[in-house]
Amino acid sequence: MLNLGKVKGPLLVFGGPYSNLQALEAIKHEAQRLSLPPEQCICTGDIVAYCAQPYETVELIRDWGIYCLMGNCEESFASGSDDCGCGFEEGTQCDLLSAQWFRYANEQLSSQQRYWFASLPRQIRFSIQGLNALVVHGSVSSINQFIFESTHNSIFEKECALSDADIVIGGHCGIPFTKKVGKHIWHNAGAIGMPANDGTPRTWYSIINSDDNNQLSLNHHALSYDHLSAQEIMIKADMDNGYAAGLHSGLWPSLDVLPEKEKQQQGTPKTANQLSFKAIT
Repeated sequence: MLNLGKVKGPLLVFGGPYSNLQALEAIKHEAQRLSLPPEQCICTGDIVAYCAQPYETVELIRDWGIYCLMGNCEESFASGSDDCGCGFEEGTQCDLLSAQWFRYANEQLSSQQRYWFASLPRQIRFSIQGLNALVVHGSVSSINQFIFESTHNSIFEKECALSDADIVIGGHCGIPFTKKVGKHIWHNAGAIGMPANDGTPRTWYSIINSDDNNQLSLNHHALSYDHLSAQEIMIKADMDNGYAAGLHSGLWPSLDVLPEKEKQQQGTPKTANQLSFKAIT
């Protein structure tokens, strides 16, 4: 676990670069536009996944020097596993497609990059505006647990109780949301490397900061980037699949992992105002 101690906002938080070099370049540019140094940026993991430039994406994020969490993908590549460890059910579309990109990435990544994956923390702690925050990938208890906004409250309550934190920042599920859970807040910034299944090519990140009234705000933002180039590179790499199509359509090739509520929201564009949240401190 990495403990950053007391930090000052704003913090830029994002998940899932997913081997999408163009999206990572765009979020780095956004951090520079906001004058945010690397120590004010956090990636919640899954640096390598669906897209076609795993090596280049890892090199860029390492060169950038931001805080990175170990996701299940980093864990799998570091340990020499034969799958991504996402927890997909065998034989599902997600499982079949993951075998393709995992095999492709395995051929591209260097041993040095795998050693770096192994060195990443599984949790990051910090305090901001008087509140304690814990960054995890899936959940507090499991690196690959899918936690969506509609996940049963009992699971949120259990995981928040384990967190010893006021705010839990998660990743893995790929869809942005912020939810009040009793006295706790669960925040997922979303992923930058793949759309949020909302029918647009935009992806998502968040800014955590205090407002003029010294109240903590968790604001979701859409990221536009050169998704057509990312798609073209996938096609040239013989990865002309549902994920390549999804970069433009904004739709996932499979809904296997989604709860019913999130399935029904497919193709409905998300808005930043709908997602953002203000915490009373």
